[in-house]
Amino acid sequence: MTASDDLAGLYAAPFRISWPEDQTAPFVFASPHSGRVYPPEFAAQSPLGALSLRRSEDAFVDGLFSTAVGFGAPLIVARFPRAYCDANRSPAELDSAMFEGRLAGAIDTTSPRVNAGLGVIPRIVRDGAEIYRAKLAPREAEERLAKLHRPYHAALARLIEMTVARHGAAVLIDCHSMPSAAVVPDVVLGDRYGMSASPALVRHAQRVFESLGFSVARNAPYAGGYTTHVHGRPARGVHALQIEINRSLYLDEERIEPGPRYESLRARLDEAIRALVDVNPAILRGGGAREVPLAAE
Repeated sequence: MTASDDLAGLYAAPFRISWPEDQTAPFVFASPHSGRVYPPEFAAQSPLGALSLRRSEDAFVDGLFSTAVGFGAPLIVARFPRAYCDANRSPAELDSAMFEGRLAGAIDTTSPRVNAGLGVIPRIVRDGAEIYRAKLAPREAEERLAKLHRPYHAALARLIEMTVARHGAAVLIDCHSMPSAAVVPDVVLGDRYGMSASPALVRHAQRVFESLGFSVARNAPYAGGYTTHVHGRPARGVHALQIEINRSLYLDEERIEPGPRYESLRARLDEAIRALVDVNPAILRGGGAREVPLAAE
């Protein structure tokens, strides 16, 4: 373990940004759930082994989308694991029952994600196992939000602002993976039912993936989460589109290792990203949207 792998190191560098030589595309790519720095302080709080804690990761998604940089778009990646702090949840989505004292700030007591154990400080990993041995001190929530969650979204907001300043519009692609299942397509595009991105942009993305042989669904079972909600403002020329990749296409889900098709999928995604960023700028300027509730991912 290096110094950057402990909690102090993670707080000092909660994310990394890969920059293109020149940002030629009005796009920003983000991977909020592929962080895999598990500080020993966190491991000591949990009865779960390393593999179980990793069940919540969108494992290796940062690598799958890393070639976006070569096509002129920056990529921001959260280094902290989703099981420790979920960057795609509202900071108000806290489960007060997990803590031994009163929490500061507003708490969303109606969130179905919190009730399911999947709030901004998750109670369980994706297979349902409890993460913690005992209740946490309230300062744990305050520190994780202040030193991980807020810096990540502040950096993401700056990337979007820089992109708008340069190109007059911006597209945030929020990159995720989803557990495999017989009924799950290859790709799910989430625009929060039209709220976070231009319909023309979503149609463009769907055509791109389908032209490369992917089966595509929109908003089901994942329509987008906090990231698309807070950053997507299509009426202002800022679009946020969540892309979910079926893990069966690239991952050994039991071992959490790249599967035999990882490199072939990465090559197909290279072509998808190349075509995706080659978008008509006219479809990024303005356009209304209606408000809908926060979705699952």
